[in-house]
Amino acid sequence: MITGIKIVGFDADDTLWINEPLYQETERVLCEIVKPYFPVEETHKELFKTEMQNLEMFGFGAKGFILSMIETALRVSDNQITAQEISRIIETGKKLLNQPIVLLDDVENVLQKLNPYYKLILATKGDLLDQERKLVKSGLAKYFHHIEIMSDKHENNYKKLIKHLKIKPDEFIMIGNSIKSDILPVVNIGAKAILVPYETTWQHEKMHEEADNNKFFTVGRLSEVLNIL
Repeated sequence: MITGIKIVGFDADDTLWINEPLYQETERVLCEIVKPYFPVEETHKELFKTEMQNLEMFGFGAKGFILSMIETALRVSDNQITAQEISRIIETGKKLLNQPIVLLDDVENVLQKLNPYYKLILATKGDLLDQERKLVKSGLAKYFHHIEIMSDKHENNYKKLIKHLKIKPDEFIMIGNSIKSDILPVVNIGAKAILVPYETTWQHEKMHEEADNNKFFTVGRLSEVLNIL
């Protein structure tokens, strides 16, 4: 058991609810649309390249993803893609935005059990409107003392968050599925973290180097955090 924790932070996408599989399904539809112009496997690579080039301008989230799909489709088709096919891509993107929220196992039970003992916050990144919409749809907003939607999750972002919360770093613990975004920046500033791996992870969030797992906790499913807190 960890002692001294005052605030527990939760990531949202693929920690509280399903997210990445929806993006992957949307990407598969894009590949089918542009298949007459470009090989499927190469389209996956080109879309990821476009997303990375656009991150600084569009940030994270579904809207930037939709724009990157359209840009990729135009490029790989050498601008031969039809207006009708572009329209299909836009409709596929709107479908992504309107997907129902599916909570992962044990989420509400864990929040209910932790709520009497800690202040719970949501610390996620992405498009503000999209993340706010998903939180409302999830029905989980009532459990959180504070909502923080970041443009990205770097050490400085977490330092600002902890300062805003008026606590010391060692009084904060972050729970999430991404080593890159939810774990390493947190432990690097002296706070604590619990990794809850998810079955699918966006390529950008994958760590290519070994992370020192002695610096954070890892659990197999969210309900196991109750054995730590």
